[in-house]
Amino acid sequence: MSPVDRHQQASFDVLIKPHLERLYRLSFRLAGNKHEAEDLFQDVLTKIFPRMNELHQLEEPGSWLCRVLYNHFIDNRRRYARQRLVAVSEEHLPGKSLEELPGKLDPVVDAERLDNIMQLDAALAALSEEHRLVVLLHDSEGYKLLEIQEITGTPVGTLKSRLHRARARLREILSADGTEHGA
Repeated sequence: MSPVDRHQQASFDVLIKPHLERLYRLSFRLAGNKHEAEDLFQDVLTKIFPRMNELHQLEEPGSWLCRVLYNHFIDNRRRYARQRLVAVSEEHLPGKSLEELPGKLDPVVDAERLDNIMQLDAALAALSEEHRLVVLLHDSEGYKLLEIQEITGTPVGTLKSRLHRARARLREILSADGTEHGA
């Protein structure tokens, strides 16, 4: 590796490091599983490396990075949607990864926790993609509505409406299951 390459890599690392955790979490929320999230995350990092000069000029690169990640996710989604054959492996079946979550070592508490997580996961899966995305970004990841607007390009008023409807739908789904969870 030449000195210029080491300098570019070091500069890139300094710019990106504060945003890596948040980008990975967003990648995981969008992709829904670890393998696809890692692929998406890595693809985006390799995609933005050549655009380092653009990144240097940004006052707050976090939202821009999230926007690039979101757009890359949407592009991949569209590309894969056009494919005729979709292979499903056992490792991507719903619930399998949730069962591997660490617990409190109390079988009753762990079983209830796992049941609650699986019910919430199923309720989130029942939402439309737009509603699920705004709930996950806002309520789970803590993005503000203005940040979500920057990421998705959707007006704040529309995001507020989607968030309200998504929460109402989650309450409806979860109470129909006989559980009373706060959404």
